[in-house]
Amino acid sequence: MSKLVAIVGRPNVGKSTLFNRLTGTRQAIVSDEAGTTRDRQYGKCEWGKREFSLVDTGGWVVNSDDVFEEEIRKQVLLATQEADVIVFLVDVKNGVTDLDLQVARILRQAKVPVILCANKTDNNSDRYNAPEFYKLGLGDPYCVSAATGSGTGDLLDVIIEKMGAEEAEDEEDLSIPRFSVVGRPNVGKSSIINAFIGEDRHIVTDIAGTTRDSILTRYTKFGFDFFIVDTAGIRKKNKVTEDLEFYSVMRSIRAIENSDVCILMLDATRGIEGQDMNIVQVIQRNSKGVVVVVNKWDLVEDKSQAVITTFEQAIRQRMAPFTDFPIIFASAMTKQRIFKVLESAKEVYLNRRRRVSTSKLNEELLPIIEAYPPPSIKGKFIKIKYCAQIPDVKVPSFIFYANLPQYVKEPYKRFLENKIRERWDFSGTPINIFIRQK
Repeated sequence: MSKLVAIVGRPNVGKSTLFNRLTGTRQAIVSDEAGTTRDRQYGKCEWGKREFSLVDTGGWVVNSDDVFEEEIRKQVLLATQEADVIVFLVDVKNGVTDLDLQVARILRQAKVPVILCANKTDNNSDRYNAPEFYKLGLGDPYCVSAATGSGTGDLLDVIIEKMGAEEAEDEEDLSIPRFSVVGRPNVGKSSIINAFIGEDRHIVTDIAGTTRDSILTRYTKFGFDFFIVDTAGIRKKNKVTEDLEFYSVMRSIRAIENSDVCILMLDATRGIEGQDMNIVQVIQRNSKGVVVVVNKWDLVEDKSQAVITTFEQAIRQRMAPFTDFPIIFASAMTKQRIFKVLESAKEVYLNRRRRVSTSKLNEELLPIIEAYPPPSIKGKFIKIKYCAQIPDVKVPSFIFYANLPQYVKEPYKRFLENKIRERWDFSGTPINIFIRQK
């Protein structure tokens, strides 16, 4: 089961730089201006044969010290509730500030391991300033430089140590599909699960984020047998001013990583928004199956085919290049098409497990590849002689053997993927294409 690590700290201490360094990407925008990070960044980090998820908790509003303090407090509280390990980042050049003391006061009460990390230790003389952070009461400060990478290896060792041993998964549970219902707050996640199970088991209100925890329910009706997870919104109803986007994404991460198929809920009255796309990105990065459900369809006045087509095109355009997934227009309140949602989720799960024989694959694809070969590069012709599906992997993966694999580019890989999808039903699930040396 994947672990979740959150980076917290006041603005401009280098959280996004550290995030980029640990994930090996340039995903988070880095600037000297405090509060640059507005969108929450989510990425994967692998170290010592262990993999974990990393969240950069940015996104507060600038221009007000009071707003800074309030937003940081919210971010830190959310991180202590959801993360397995917290990395508290401070600036060794600026020393201890009032905001650092406020964050430390919250973290000292956290029930999860906290790692104090003194960033911007760019040279040995900066290390002499690190002992000042002992006053935060969070143990030894680990000196790192996110900009140069100095000390980040030791930091990763400590993160892995704090995570503890990997949890063993129940083999019996692994054979049962897991469907997670994800989406932004107040889109109807709990309502549709209540409609599925025929009970008002999950509290439903008009207040965004009523659901407190991610709830696992086993569904065994009408010939189905699977686990379904309702991802939570925010913790308390009287705290609806908290950052709903950050909360919904953090709690969705766990459900998405531990599921086979994600039922992505959209609001028919609002369409697909930026907050939905944050969750879509998490689904796509984890290569999970997806069924898109446009909920609250009963509230839409014009239900003509033209409106449905326009809606579908808008959703597929936003989620491109992965566009081969079912879209269902449903209503949790009237139970319109909710059975179709379960059927589609089961079909996507079966598509993820679909296996195509090597002989059939070569019989169908090699004539197409011969007729439309990869474009030649530098006067060299690329020949693909053989292909096969990789067995025993969670995501359908195909390997093509070529004489010059390094010259096969992404557009041609998408061409191969499209030809596979045209001949076999892999709707709702991503496909991996690998080109290897013959």
